[in-house]
Amino acid sequence: MEKIIKAELAHLDAFSALFNQYRIFYRQPSDLERATSFIKDRISNNETVTFLAVVDDKIVGFAQLYPLFHYTKLQKQWLLSDLFVDPEFRGRGLSVSLIDRCKEFCTETKACGLLLETEKTNDIGNNLYPKCGFEVDTHHNYYNWWK
Repeated sequence: MEKIIKAELAHLDAFSALFNQYRIFYRQPSDLERATSFIKDRISNNETVTFLAVVDDKIVGFAQLYPLFHYTKLQKQWLLSDLFVDPEFRGRGLSVSLIDRCKEFCTETKACGLLLETEKTNDIGNNLYPKCGFEVDTHHNYYNWWK
């Protein structure tokens, strides 16, 4: 049985293991201890809202949201920062279910929408997001400053 639930500290170990896999997908070194600490801090400090995909009581995917505010809409907007489904469970529509739950959450919180970014080389995401109603923003350049 498949379901989408909101992440809580009770899910920390399973969620952190999956988050570590996600980081490895993006060519980061495995670091379960730091991943666990990061997730624990985000949940404990109410800095994120994360939905988990659960199949037969096993956490197999997640969508992690962070709050933003949109300057033209003058409303809250959510950054869909992280979306990942364990490769063994792909092809079941779990990513779409997670995105749909995030969209519902926007309505529940009176937010104007979702913002996301992905690598140009992420073929799976770049095919998925337009199918879920996302539009590519060709009018803006996004820049990062790192220290």
